Amino acid sequence: MWTALAAASGFLAVALGAFAAHGVADPQAKEWLRLGSQYQIVHALAVLAAVAIGRLAGRGAGVTATLFLAGAVLFSGSLYAMALGGPRWLGAVTPLGGAAFLAGWVCLGWSALRSRQAEA
Repeated sequence: MWTALAAASGFLAVALGAFAAHGVADPQAKEWLRLGSQYQIVHALAVLAAVAIGRLAGRGAGVTATLFLAGAVLFSGSLYAMALGGPRWLGAVTPLGGAAFLAGWVCLGWSALRSRQAEA
């Protein structure tokens, strides 16, 4: 399931990045779409990495992947929505997505350290 969600997230990131490059004239909207797609594609790949590491280490993959995907929905989704005409107050949601991304990276690192300690 995680791989399918990561693939869907990656697809959406590429599609919206292409839309920003070829279908949007407004510079601010173009930048929001570009930034959202950049962060989303990185974290789609991070979900795949978390799942792969989780299969090897057996810990934290689900929480890490959930945080990365939640970050993509909140961070990238709020930027996409504003770029497509949504209300500017959605910009207040963007940092929550950034926090979810950060928490995902902390969770991934924590899982790696716990896995290493279990091996020792």
